[in-house]
Amino acid sequence: METLLKYSERKIDRTLLNFKRYLLDSIVWDDRLIGIKGAKGTGKTIIMLQRLKSEYGNSNRAIYVSLDDYYFTKNRLFDFAEEFYLMGGRTLFLDEVHRYQGWSVEIKNLYDLYDDLNIVFSGSSALELHKAEGDLSRRAAIYNLHEMSFREFLELSEKIVFRKYSLEDILLRHQEIAKEITRDTIIIPLFRKYLEEGAYPFFKEARGQFYDRLVSTINTTIESELQIIEGINYNTAYKLRQLVAVLADCVPFKVNISDLGRTIGMSRDALLRLIKALDRANLIKGIKPEGSAMGYLTKPDKIYMNNTNLLIALNSGKESIEGTIRETFFMNQLLHSHELRSSKTGDFIIDGKYTFEIGGSKKKFTQIANVDNSYIAADNIEIGYGNKIPLWLFGFMY
Repeated sequence: METLLKYSERKIDRTLLNFKRYLLDSIVWDDRLIGIKGAKGTGKTIIMLQRLKSEYGNSNRAIYVSLDDYYFTKNRLFDFAEEFYLMGGRTLFLDEVHRYQGWSVEIKNLYDLYDDLNIVFSGSSALELHKAEGDLSRRAAIYNLHEMSFREFLELSEKIVFRKYSLEDILLRHQEIAKEITRDTIIIPLFRKYLEEGAYPFFKEARGQFYDRLVSTINTTIESELQIIEGINYNTAYKLRQLVAVLADCVPFKVNISDLGRTIGMSRDALLRLIKALDRANLIKGIKPEGSAMGYLTKPDKIYMNNTNLLIALNSGKESIEGTIRETFFMNQLLHSHELRSSKTGDFIIDGKYTFEIGGSKKKFTQIANVDNSYIAADNIEIGYGNKIPLWLFGFMY
């Protein structure tokens, strides 16, 4: 216990408060049981440490521990929490919970036994809480941490702070908003930088090794997190890596499950389950067609890499992917808080209402000319006009 307390203190002391992910201020911290899910490298640990530092300092009433610590190979989480509680501790920040076997049962038991013990846990975005042994889905307030928005990237990279805008704000006032943002900021080169390496906070410390670290993160997600959560073996993990590599060169992949299954060597049902697992892990995103059902056996219409950084890191570069980069960015930013489907008339339909075509500065309305509530998200323009909106502006929604 003493060693873990010292480790927590060191982590807190080294935690900076100058940049905070959007989710930190969105969490209702008064809830007794809070779960934070997100892809590896998005900043779940920092969010917990920043909350701990700002609310508790080095008080022994709160502690941060990672459940992949060797301490938990010889000691039960429940026993540790009981000892912590008896010493006056009242808030547990538990990181990497998916790496501790039986974590959900022990957290459930702690929650039920100690009604003045607050628990905040974080884990892989691939976690399905309703399928865990101790079903926490009815007890825990669950938050999903998205990759960084373009707005957050500007704050972390350039120390430029802008406010968030809703989709409705952007649709109605995009010219006014874009003029305000670009008044003192040359936005297009910064947008290019974000598309290449701005989705994960660790770009600040990668220093020229961003893609090496990103690929390592992808491999860890597949070979460790998905193996633990999905119970897959080494051969299946290899097939997952093969699947990701195939998709990165084909995106947006117009899904033909039979052809893809033959390429990977898997049955239809097994392949759909693995696609869903990669989707939950935020490595890919399957976009279902307008009007389709939501079940996992409903195959997606298109598959994209989850964000532009992943796409650029894994694509072999044999063909131009400029158009795919644009669509991937738009998809990633809108999925944070909106339902996005592939459209019968345009590229995407948002919330069943707004139809979007994604393209370059010269993109015309020909394809969606007679479609109500239709818009173009155009790359390589600073200021839009009418229903033609700068693509980069959709990065200011969170």
